[in-house]
Amino acid sequence: MAQAYMTETGSDGRGPERRDSRLRRLLDGWRGDRGIWRRGLILAALALLLALVMLTHARIPNRIGNLGSLTETFLPWLGVFIPVLLVLAFVRRSASALIAVLLTGAVWLNLFGGLLTDKTGAGGDLTVATHNVNADNPDPSGTAQDVAASGADVLALEELTASAVPVYEKALAPTYKYHSVQGTVGLWSKYPLGDVRPVDIKLGWTRAMRATVTAPAGPVAVYVAHLPSVRVKMKAGFTAHQRDKSANALGEAIADDPLKQVVLLGDLNGTMNDRALNAVTAQMRSTQGAAGSGFGFSWPASFPMARIDQIMVKGIEPVTSWTLPATGSDHLPVAARVKMDATAS
Repeated sequence: MAQAYMTETGSDGRGPERRDSRLRRLLDGWRGDRGIWRRGLILAALALLLALVMLTHARIPNRIGNLGSLTETFLPWLGVFIPVLLVLAFVRRSASALIAVLLTGAVWLNLFGGLLTDKTGAGGDLTVATHNVNADNPDPSGTAQDVAASGADVLALEELTASAVPVYEKALAPTYKYHSVQGTVGLWSKYPLGDVRPVDIKLGWTRAMRATVTAPAGPVAVYVAHLPSVRVKMKAGFTAHQRDKSANALGEAIADDPLKQVVLLGDLNGTMNDRALNAVTAQMRSTQGAAGSGFGFSWPASFPMARIDQIMVKGIEPVTSWTLPATGSDHLPVAARVKMDATAS
């Protein structure tokens, strides 16, 4: 009988203690601790500073190295600091830091929690896709076949080179009857194209175009754009002046378009949070934000950190939005399915 008792409870009498949860033991250790509110004040301050940056990012000035736009480009990634601060708050046994971190987490969820849910739906009558194919793409033919396999009715390509254009045209010809290349951007469509023209985005060469796609549900204006690249430099900061100027010109062109239904496809070299793209984002909806699942990061393809490749719509309802598998480019292709308004034409 004695041996049986020893086997059931443990020879050292610690059986009941083993059944206590780690969390309970941790909280028990905090009880009666007079320093629980005084410790970790620096951690609490850091957490509150992080929350302040997220809440007031629109007020961070761009006068110095476009710091505001740089912050907004990678704004969701500020959330990676929250679990680190949370662990440190527990290690320091600081109630002040713990509360501050939880408040910061609530701020992040308020800003980005909606992107974590799956908002994809079924249906729709037009599938569109866009891909910055990369001028140095080692396999343009394979890339063209990959994006065509997405089932897109309308496909936009950016960063086309003169030598690669014939390769893309040949590879995409079996799927798309209609296409147009303007400068370094191109549009391929299963449906007729009309009113095709370059769009002046104040660069001196063509990196944007516009066409009317006569889809079964009616005509839709489709814009393809590749806004100027931005750079992060030690002395100059986030150099984006030319990108911002081009974004304003693109926004004006879209606002003046006579058609009510408009789709924008392209590499905007900026995220939906970037205030510099307000001329565009203020009048259009992101398909990823409205009908995607997750952030839909598209760049760089090796480890996506930002969604700078965008599908945006006006007068059209997004149904679903997704990111396509990697190709030979440094960007991931993105696609969306939308529902048009047949009465809008």
